[in-house]
Amino acid sequence: MAGLAPGDDATESLAQKFLELMHIPGGTRFDLCLFWDLFNFLERDAVAAMVHTLKPHLQETTLAHGFGVHSLKTPQSGRVYGIRELDEISVRPRPAPLPGYSPRNQGQLERLLECFAVTRSVLLPESRLELLLRAKLQA
Repeated sequence: MAGLAPGDDATESLAQKFLELMHIPGGTRFDLCLFWDLFNFLERDAVAAMVHTLKPHLQETTLAHGFGVHSLKTPQSGRVYGIRELDEISVRPRPAPLPGYSPRNQGQLERLLECFAVTRSVLLPESRLELLLRAKLQA
């Protein structure tokens, strides 16, 4: 699979798993990707594999949203995210911490999310970042 990075063989194997699990029909194009805080819980190779899986389904107008951290020392926020209204997300406490917390700051995320560009970041309380992204497609 061309274009993979971080751990190559491991990433390729994970990319195959993502393809199998996500079942994205051919020709599907995403308008919006909601990542919530997912990238704070995936290994580098898994992030690269997921981005590789999504890339063929992005278009120039694809937008994305996610949460990161400003400082790598930021503790896990323990939040569950959802959609309340068309223009409003809901955030509520998580009953228990998730395993595998490995926070990434904006710079680290920008390097990992090769097919997205951060268009806006907002520093939130508790050193969390809200990130707005746009698909970045190479010709």
